[in-house]
Amino acid sequence: MPKLKTNRGAAKRLRVTKSGRLKRGTPGMRHLKRKKSAKRLRQARRSKLVAKTEERRLRRLLGFGG
Repeated sequence: MPKLKTNRGAAKRLRVTKSGRLKRGTPGMRHLKRKKSAKRLRQARRSKLVAKTEERRLRRLLGFGG
């Protein structure tokens, strides 16, 4: 059986936590920040957990890492 390849785009965007959940960054924070409220920008600095419904699909992209 051939080796499993990790999807490099997913590997750069996702991290596995100690409890096994997937962590992701907040989207839409690269530019156009002037129109977003300070509260929204502040909360976007924190990373979010991937929804349980999406986890299975994203783990498949991570190969062994997920």
